[in-house]
Amino acid sequence: MDASVVRFSQSPARVPPEFEPDMEKIKRRLLKYGVDPTPKILNNLRKKEIQKHNRRTKRETESEAEVYTEAQKQSMEEEARFQTLRREYKQFTRSISGKRGGDVGLMVGNPWEGIERVKLKELVSGVRREEVSAGELKKENLKELKKILEKDLRWVLDDDVDVEEFDLDKEFDPAKRWRNEGEAVRVLVDRLSGREINEKHWKFVRMMNQSGLQFTEDQMLKIVDRLGRKQSWKQASAVVHWVYSDKKRKHLRSRFVYTKLLSVLGFARRPQEALQIFNQMLGDRQLYPDMAAYHCIAVTLGQAGLLKELLKVIERMRQKPTKLTKNLRQKNWDPVLEPDLVVYNAILNACVPTLQWKAVSWVFVELRKNGLRPNGATYGLAMEVMLESGKFDRVHDFFRKMKSSGEAPKAITYKVLVRALWREGKIEEAVEAVRDMEQKGVIGTGSVYYELACCLCNNGRWCDAMLEVGRMKRLENCRPLEITFTGLIAASLNGGHVDDCMAIFQYMKDKCDPNIGTANMMLKVYGRNDMFSEAKELFEEIVSRKETHLVPNEYTYSFMLEASARSLQWEYFEHVYQTMVLSGYQMDQTKHASMLIEASRAGKWSLLEHAFDAVLEDGEIPHPLFFTELLCHATAKGDFQRAITLINTVALASFQISEEEWTDLFEEHQDWLTQDNLHKLSDHLIECDYVSEPTVSNLSKSLKSRCGSSSSSAQPLLAVDVTTQSQGEKPEEDLLLQDTTMEDDNSANGEAWEFTETELETLGLEELEIDDDEESSDSDSLSVYDILKEWEESSKKE
Repeated sequence: MDASVVRFSQSPARVPPEFEPDMEKIKRRLLKYGVDPTPKILNNLRKKEIQKHNRRTKRETESEAEVYTEAQKQSMEEEARFQTLRREYKQFTRSISGKRGGDVGLMVGNPWEGIERVKLKELVSGVRREEVSAGELKKENLKELKKILEKDLRWVLDDDVDVEEFDLDKEFDPAKRWRNEGEAVRVLVDRLSGREINEKHWKFVRMMNQSGLQFTEDQMLKIVDRLGRKQSWKQASAVVHWVYSDKKRKHLRSRFVYTKLLSVLGFARRPQEALQIFNQMLGDRQLYPDMAAYHCIAVTLGQAGLLKELLKVIERMRQKPTKLTKNLRQKNWDPVLEPDLVVYNAILNACVPTLQWKAVSWVFVELRKNGLRPNGATYGLAMEVMLESGKFDRVHDFFRKMKSSGEAPKAITYKVLVRALWREGKIEEAVEAVRDMEQKGVIGTGSVYYELACCLCNNGRWCDAMLEVGRMKRLENCRPLEITFTGLIAASLNGGHVDDCMAIFQYMKDKCDPNIGTANMMLKVYGRNDMFSEAKELFEEIVSRKETHLVPNEYTYSFMLEASARSLQWEYFEHVYQTMVLSGYQMDQTKHASMLIEASRAGKWSLLEHAFDAVLEDGEIPHPLFFTELLCHATAKGDFQRAITLINTVALASFQISEEEWTDLFEEHQDWLTQDNLHKLSDHLIECDYVSEPTVSNLSKSLKSRCGSSSSSAQPLLAVDVTTQSQGEKPEEDLLLQDTTMEDDNSANGEAWEFTETELETLGLEELEIDDDEESSDSDSLSVYDILKEWEESSKKE
């Protein structure tokens, strides 16, 4: 054998690391073939993979015992030496970059590069800023430049780029240049929760791709959970749908991720969206729900009161999967489950808003059949169902059954018991129940004492209620005093004890500062008990005081408008309405439509016109009272073009006005709607574009029956000049009151009674003067922007 040929069978100097199989890959493989990856199965597969690897390594080692030449041996020694130097260099670099403080600078560049290139990198990266230009580059200037760029380029950066604070005192660490997995998840969650976008938005797709995540099961669980905590259920649903809609990630779909999404939707009180996700899980073998998923959907539907949907879920729980289920490969797979105590408690929870008290007995029968024992929550929910259904005797029966079964009543159970005794009028028994709870050592909660305090205030015992408030203050995690006192004032108002409301309000001022909720409640108390002066004083105090806890909101203006309307203070009503609109709030049509109608009949037509225009500008449908009142006003003025426009608008509305309602409306306004006006309105009705619509046809029938039943020459007490004008004249000229005398033979159309200024103001009509200028117009024809401009100018003058 040649001497230059030697046998090289020694192992390399570097010991290979111990082999560890990829458990995530094993899990995905098991899920792909429909096998549940239990810990025992995973452990066995791990051992087999290690054994397989050891056998393969042994075979490779035996096959590597070959003959090498001197040149090959020298090449391998050089490679081993290079790897050793490389490892030592990495350790040295890591130790240098890990140091903090001192004069240790950051090594920039490579040893073989020139010094000019190294200095250029230092200038660009900003590593040695203090050495540049003799220290003229200051940190304050950089911060100021940052603010200027953010201000000028906000249209580029806004809703697109995350601007994070950077501490200039810290050195730039290249080792921490790239975020780790946890940091990437945090940044992605913060960016998604900060904006309302769905999976179809291009920014959403870019955020997901730029995150650099692989979207494994563990990462998806973290993302969905954190989005749920930030109340961003839409973004959580979008993330799951976008990730698992990709063909490359379809095999990565996880039942646990969808179950986490169900819990997020349940926490956000979105039962319909949760039901859609649950049905999607039922249609796929890989996502088929387990007991945890059934718990999530049952609790969500129970909290929403969807009893029928919950019963369907239970039926599906006991059935085998249909043949339409995807990825159904195992024929002997049987996911049938039986409802447990959590599901039955959810049924009881759904019976509370639906008042299905008969279902309580069925639940207890099913529990007995399945060998399940009711717990404290079961009895408590049964008591609450009976309470809401008015079955107070059954509330006490379940309370006794609970104690006899050995279940210790909790504080929430005593809360239901106190409320039942309150509704029965047994005040002393409610107090004794709470004292019994304390004697038995049950740790009370703030809700129990709050319920008892409201019970006492509702029955005129506010002094005793303050003692319960003192006990509540000693507990942890109780509601703030401002909210507590507001609820006590509301309970006293519902009980009819107005003096107690004011006494509690004065007592509250000594204990804490009233918030805007308490002030709104007191405005409600003053407004509904003819105490306008007190309401006005409190409202002026709220508006004048610029404090954060007393900022007026929509309820403040709403209750003050109600107080002004009840006291017939229409001038102050107009002032409050103007202040509300200038503050950015709009009137609620459902609550205040009747107030605006009363104000318009009292002479404040501009408020009704503004509210009508504002509602139309917001894209909503005005209240039917707005249409009918404006129509009667335009008809009385003789502005039939405006009347026809209103009729065309109301014809396309979602509501309909019957013939009886039109007739009642004309009878209600017969004092200022002449018979001649109705005749002319009937004649102009031909110009309507939607004559066949039900509302317009009902109006036409009502006008024909109204005009045919009485004489057209009959005049009301107050007549307005409505003589026929040419089309070139303005409708405002029809409102001119003519100076006539009250002669017997003066009854022709076009003449009117003459009233003094005081009488006109009493009747709610403004005095109109004759103006020869054709460009002059009535104040009622101003647009919403003109009215707002006048209000702003008047407020500035004040």
